[in-house]
Amino acid sequence: MTSTDPIRLVVVSAGVSEPSSTRMLADRVAGKALEVLRRGGSDATASVIELAPVAGDIARAVVSGHLDGPVQEAVDRIAAADGLVVSTPVYKAGVSGLFKSFVDVLDDDLVIATPVVLAATAGSERHAMVVDDQLRPLFAFLRALPVPTSLFAAPGDWASPAFTRRIDRAAAELAHLVDAGVRTTIADAGWDGYQHRFAGNATRAQQSVEDVDFDTDLMRLATGGTAPPAR
Repeated sequence: MTSTDPIRLVVVSAGVSEPSSTRMLADRVAGKALEVLRRGGSDATASVIELAPVAGDIARAVVSGHLDGPVQEAVDRIAAADGLVVSTPVYKAGVSGLFKSFVDVLDDDLVIATPVVLAATAGSERHAMVVDDQLRPLFAFLRALPVPTSLFAAPGDWASPAFTRRIDRAAAELAHLVDAGVRTTIADAGWDGYQHRFAGNATRAQQSVEDVDFDTDLMRLATGGTAPPAR
């Protein structure tokens, strides 16, 4: 990211109702994060990926393993994002099948070191632990950087000043991580040490044999060599 590049936040919402409380929560977080970034002098934009309109495309991608059309466009936008806000409804103590299906088609290295706010909504506070029990391990597996503050909203939370403060805190955490450029710094510094999908969708993915660095520790091991001794 250069000084002339705007910071790109991307919201991923798996809400299916209209209006959607899941989308409303994500929008509040993104709006506050933009406010913090712009107040600090950063040029920043936010865009939204709604999963419900492309549910059929996502299902086909899960079955076929092939991304095209709106699913490929959504993946490309996530790959280029400097920060994410992901928001899902909760059904029967679990994240929505639509949200999980979309995550299942993402390359494992797509969001390495990308700061992300984890959010969920439900009809009962009984589901409050789903964000940290399910979303946080999921994005840890993807090697993203979930912010410390997670968000969960049941119907009684929306008018709560404490919930508003929690939204503000999560948004500020996202803004500061993004503004510090941690995604670029961490991913660039350690990219060769991660496992990657050849010809994948990550912005640094190797698309041809000429792109492959055969001198990394992982490639030496893959070709029968040995890794350097631990220091």
